[in-house]
Amino acid sequence: MHTHYPPVQNINDFFETYAQALEGHNAKGMAYLHMIPTTMLSDDAYTVFSDASKLEGFFNQGVSFYRQMGIAYIRAEVWSNLNLTQRIARAKVRWAYSDALHQPVYSCEYDYVLKLDKNNQWRIILSVSINEKENMEAWKGRNES
Repeated sequence: MHTHYPPVQNINDFFETYAQALEGHNAKGMAYLHMIPTTMLSDDAYTVFSDASKLEGFFNQGVSFYRQMGIAYIRAEVWSNLNLTQRIARAKVRWAYSDALHQPVYSCEYDYVLKLDKNNQWRIILSVSINEKENMEAWKGRNES
């Protein structure tokens, strides 16, 4: 007996959906794109979210911060993606943040590990911030002078 799975979601489409949720300040939509528990990692932080509502709260803080910075447009460029197994992939994404006039604010890179759920939709299980904090602080430094 052969189980029929729906077609696998395209990784570029997944990150397009993620960018739209981010741009639309949709914290619930962003949390939904993660598998719970999910892990967020950077040089100075390590957080595991085992509760979707706490993850949503974390994203709510993020979107209000983006609003304060004047970020209106967000684009995700998938630089590479690699299937590690049939149901696990790794993607390197460059996020580009722009203001209401489409002027660049800052950009940063993330590495993600994603896993297919039972509906063959990708969900993030690990987010690694490569340089967001440094790039954001550099931008703030240039704009506070």
